[in-house]
Amino acid sequence: MSSLSPAQADDESAVKQPTLKQSTGMKTTQHWLQEQSMPLAYALLFVVLSFTVENFFSTTNIVGLMLSVAQIGMVACTMMMCLASRDFDLSVGSTIAFSGVLGAIILERTQSITLAVGGGLLAGALIGAGNGVLIAYLRVNALIATLATMLMVRGLAFIVSKGQAVGISNETFISFGDGRLFGLPYPVLVVAACFLVFGVLLNHTVFGRNTLAIGGNPDAARLAGIRVERLRIWIFLLQGLVTALAGLILASRITSGQPNSAQGFELDVISACVLGGVSLQGGKARISGVLVGVLIMGTVENVMNLLDVDAFYQYLMRGFILLAAVLLDQLKSHATRKS
Repeated sequence: MSSLSPAQADDESAVKQPTLKQSTGMKTTQHWLQEQSMPLAYALLFVVLSFTVENFFSTTNIVGLMLSVAQIGMVACTMMMCLASRDFDLSVGSTIAFSGVLGAIILERTQSITLAVGGGLLAGALIGAGNGVLIAYLRVNALIATLATMLMVRGLAFIVSKGQAVGISNETFISFGDGRLFGLPYPVLVVAACFLVFGVLLNHTVFGRNTLAIGGNPDAARLAGIRVERLRIWIFLLQGLVTALAGLILASRITSGQPNSAQGFELDVISACVLGGVSLQGGKARISGVLVGVLIMGTVENVMNLLDVDAFYQYLMRGFILLAAVLLDQLKSHATRKS
């Protein structure tokens, strides 16, 4: 049996060392590319569309694009928290409609913006907290609980409005939907604030860390002392509150509370979150990824409108994006388990 001399052993070690470093470097690069795949893809898509679609890169269209994704972006921030905790909310579209209708009715009868906004926000918070109680304490499956809430809240929107749009004539309230600051519409500034606040909440607070913990393993989180049920209620309460705010802003933009508004909205929000890297299995979320997902959804719709694509084909494309988002989530989960 042959043995290596000390010099030969050193030479062999020197050969293996760079190989190990190269392997580590390749894994790091591969992980970075995997994490940044969607931002890079969107940057490439944006550049291509700027050169190929007329008027896409114009200032008017870019501002319009940001305005069109304002409601989706706001609700995506809180939907990210729900998905990260291994839950989801299908009632957000109905909550938008109901809060807008309720705010419009209160404003019509009292002419008080404070009461209108407060009433809409309170309704959203109660709807969200109700979802949280059903899921956390009564152990109702999130799909069934939020699907039932979606139907009930939509029904309430039609009942209180008697099936009609509720007009808004208060100029101050309307100005919040179409007013501008530094050249940007107020809704765009609100969604930017939402991304900032929930980014800090997710990454730099105990609330965010606990949210990811219960999404990763609820039983382990409970054993670690996290009050899982109470945290879930708070997450859904925030979901309802921000969704109601989005509904009030939408009502101010279209100058009426519409009981049939935001139909299918929940699917767009979930698609944006999953495209942005939020795992449907919980425990993983990035606010920057959600921003990219929201922009992808908005950009695709914006381009289809610029190209005058028929609305029926737009529904087809939105369904395709949702399916692609779910398949992408499965591929990432499979790759994570293999590594």
